[in-house]
Amino acid sequence: MATINTINNEINIKIVYYGPGLSGKTTNLRYIYQNVPQNLVSEMISLDTPEERTLFFDFLPMELGFVHGFKIRLLLYTVPGQTYYESSRKLVLRNCDGIIFVVDSQIEQFEANIESLASMKDNLLAQGVNITQIPWIIQYNKRDLKNILDIPILERKINHFGVESFEAVAKTGKGVFQTIKNISKLVIRKLE
Repeated sequence: MATINTINNEINIKIVYYGPGLSGKTTNLRYIYQNVPQNLVSEMISLDTPEERTLFFDFLPMELGFVHGFKIRLLLYTVPGQTYYESSRKLVLRNCDGIIFVVDSQIEQFEANIESLASMKDNLLAQGVNITQIPWIIQYNKRDLKNILDIPILERKINHFGVESFEAVAKTGKGVFQTIKNISKLVIRKLE
């Protein structure tokens, strides 16, 4: 849920990157952090396990500009992709304003994507939120690899709700800013 600070004329919007382990959630945040003017972001906090996977979240506050005189500030988080961190995923997802579901396009990761999407829906329902009540989009990541599923197949099998979707290669930045820009627009539109 967006928080409005009338004293500072600021609206804080929480965006969560959700998806299976190693799908590129943290890579998206790292690319954003490294490629926006440093005066627009504060420190990126990342907690990693020995396997170099995000254990809890990445947090990257980023200023987006102004809407109706209020400064918009994005708080970007990622959830751990591994299913054994389910309680952490629920906690990070709590009170979010928008979600970017990051799909690993590799053929061998198909089932992990399906399981992660089901987990996201269940975790939202546990908080009393139906997936249709919150702005969310899909990012089909790792489109530069050879062993990937075609977009029409991914759309048919994963995008049952017909939400906006984007192709990406997070490690090079392809589609990263397009994805965050479009989820931000959806969230701000809902706030207005």
